[in-house]
Amino acid sequence: MPALHDSLRSLLPPDRVFTDPARMAVYESDGLTAMKALPGAVLVPETAGEVIAIVRWCVEHAVPFVARGSGTSLSGGSLPVADGIVIALNRLNRILEVDPVDRVAVVEPGVINLDVSRAADRHGLHYAPDPSSQTICTIGGNIAFNSGGAHCLKYGMTANHVLGVKAVLATGEVVEFGGRSREQVGADFTGLFCGSEGLFGIALEITLRLLPKAEIFHTVLAGYHSLEAAGNAVSAVIESGLLPGALEMMDALAIEAAEAAVACGYPEGAEAVLIIELEGPVEKVAAEREQLAAILAETNAFETRVAANAAERMTIWKGRKCAFSAVGRLSPDFIVQDGVVPRARLGEALRRIGEMSVETCYRVANVFHAGDGNLHPLILYDGRVPGGLEGAEALAGRILEMCVAMGGSITGEHGVGMEKRDYLPAMFSAADIAVMKRLRHAFDPGELANPGKMFPGAEAPALTTHGLHPLEKAGILSRE
Repeated sequence: MPALHDSLRSLLPPDRVFTDPARMAVYESDGLTAMKALPGAVLVPETAGEVIAIVRWCVEHAVPFVARGSGTSLSGGSLPVADGIVIALNRLNRILEVDPVDRVAVVEPGVINLDVSRAADRHGLHYAPDPSSQTICTIGGNIAFNSGGAHCLKYGMTANHVLGVKAVLATGEVVEFGGRSREQVGADFTGLFCGSEGLFGIALEITLRLLPKAEIFHTVLAGYHSLEAAGNAVSAVIESGLLPGALEMMDALAIEAAEAAVACGYPEGAEAVLIIELEGPVEKVAAEREQLAAILAETNAFETRVAANAAERMTIWKGRKCAFSAVGRLSPDFIVQDGVVPRARLGEALRRIGEMSVETCYRVANVFHAGDGNLHPLILYDGRVPGGLEGAEALAGRILEMCVAMGGSITGEHGVGMEKRDYLPAMFSAADIAVMKRLRHAFDPGELANPGKMFPGAEAPALTTHGLHPLEKAGILSRE
């Protein structure tokens, strides 16, 4: 890499090319701080043209690259490659268009998630996916990992709200997938790009679907004396036919952390709380709130609190949104896991996590999207203690294996990244993984884009012929 620094510096002004280790240290990890790697250089483009030029430089010199937004990935998904390039996209942060007629927004990858809703607000619209990190995470990163959020139960994941993508592939080719229409013909390359964890290339412009803002919200905080009772309440709500905008759960340890951080005023003595939010037309919510109140009474919620106004609603949500970072008040280090279990087995999963916690002597705080069974166990450890990290990682692995054994998934919204790549074979067959690799090589035959992520091992890809569509090269798509 040092021999290439001169030609690298020619791509951007000197103040936007970092090769000094002290300046690059900021980029050596993402939200999974247990894993670190110092890149060969960090480049900070400000336009799509500059991103394309950098990618094509990497292709010419066979240098791996990693695209990065705010670095909030919790799976090591934006971990740099040693001696590779980090392409920092935060300055591509323009909202290019908000169209209230078509109900779309066209944005660059460095736009902050919440800023899309802020821009759409004056039109009575909003952008539905709302990860906990929505005040800092970027749309480009949301696309890479198909992020969800508290309201994904009703509205779906990022992939359900991305209509089109203009991207530079890892070959340097610029492509456009999808468009502005919700009705599209042919293979869904936009959906394929969402959740690809940066293994195909870099999004340059994204067309997002906007939705009308709800007419009214009904937000309820319910306290339970046991996790099992709270889990039963989740099942009762879903089985009743209600489809809340959000259905979240936190256990006692997570509540303790949130109270210490933001004094959110959750019920004292609760072993678990549910946050249930109904939203929609006034008449519909009026009927649903009575149904919800009856369910909470039947499931023995010892305290229920209804937000009387927007300020109280935000206070309830503040505790949930800050939960991950708040756990830092209870432990010097922690791992955020991201598995999924069927809703019907939620109570069993929580019980088994509790048993594993006692058995291993690692405290575990549970925060999760209860409505769709997406667990977020936070495993507390002290990295200064020999073996502390290794023990926490082993417990995280056991939780993932439990999720798969229950018929669930190793990831709900955080992606596989570096953290969970060795668990991919527990969920997918060798044939499944082989197809995934063929797809990856169709878009990135040299494995230059975010290498080392998602797949166990590091097999060298076979070179493919030019002149065909990428999926034809891989033998996956035929024009016959």
